[in-house]
Amino acid sequence: MEQRGRPRKYRMVRLNPKISQFSPRGKPGRPDEIILAVDEYEAIRLGDHMGIGQKEAAKSMHISQQTFSRLLRRAHKAIATALVNGAIIKIQGGTYVVSSREEAPKIESVIK
Repeated sequence: MEQRGRPRKYRMVRLNPKISQFSPRGKPGRPDEIILAVDEYEAIRLGDHMGIGQKEAAKSMHISQQTFSRLLRRAHKAIATALVNGAIIKIQGGTYVVSSREEAPKIESVIK
């Protein structure tokens, strides 16, 4: 099935996460998995961990402030769901480019 609407803009991520999975302890059996996209992880890192304002963080990721706010809201929802339900959090996927430079990188370095 072909994707409808406008294609997603690539989000700038400074580094890949060092840890890509968090698992709950004490839950018997195999817990469910929640996927946290890398761009959502970056929004959490910039906004919550580093305490950068939404405008500056959005500029750093080369997206609008409204898009940053949506990413942050989706990330908070995923993390809350995982904590409440005792699910594994996997950090993977999303529409992003890894770059430590301020200007936009070339598209051939895109990771999906």
